[in-house]
Amino acid sequence: MAPERKHTSDAILDAVRTLLLDGGPRAATIAAIASASGAPPGTLNHRFGNREAILSATWLRAVERFHEHAFGALRSTEDSVEVAVALSLSVPAFARTYPDDARLLLSLRSTDVLGADAVSRLDEMNEPLFSAMRDLTRAVYGRADARSRDRLMRAVVDLPYAAVRRHMPTLPGWLEEDLAAAVRHLLAAHND
Repeated sequence: MAPERKHTSDAILDAVRTLLLDGGPRAATIAAIASASGAPPGTLNHRFGNREAILSATWLRAVERFHEHAFGALRSTEDSVEVAVALSLSVPAFARTYPDDARLLLSLRSTDVLGADAVSRLDEMNEPLFSAMRDLTRAVYGRADARSRDRLMRAVVDLPYAAVRRHMPTLPGWLEEDLAAAVRHLLAAHND
């Protein structure tokens, strides 16, 4: 049986996330990460490889956590409009469950955090979600042309991201109710 790790990867990534949120990517140096996490630089390099890989792992973990909510929403019902509503509500659900990860994804750009290798990993991670959204567009509008895709994106991505971003870090209790009503309205208004 392997000995328990003194410095867990999650604790290290939590420390990196805090550094990123407090000071941006430049603040997350190996020395700062070592100081914030308590893990020696050698442990950081052995576990992750280098600073770029540590920052990338922090971002990708947040994306994985968001995907848990989004894919759960996609499987929530058979009604395509209600799936779209659930997908939009996955954004505040994620933000309530992982508020610091939500702040990270909403306040920084992936290009400022991800290394070159991680960009392709992010694309691979996102492809099933993008594919599901193309299918959802067809289910809601009966077609998947550029305008229909844009309409769905406005309802299930732009609107919930903007609402969550505006209210972070404390989301009001009524947000989901108002968001669901707005998404239903947007989808119905453009279902021509």
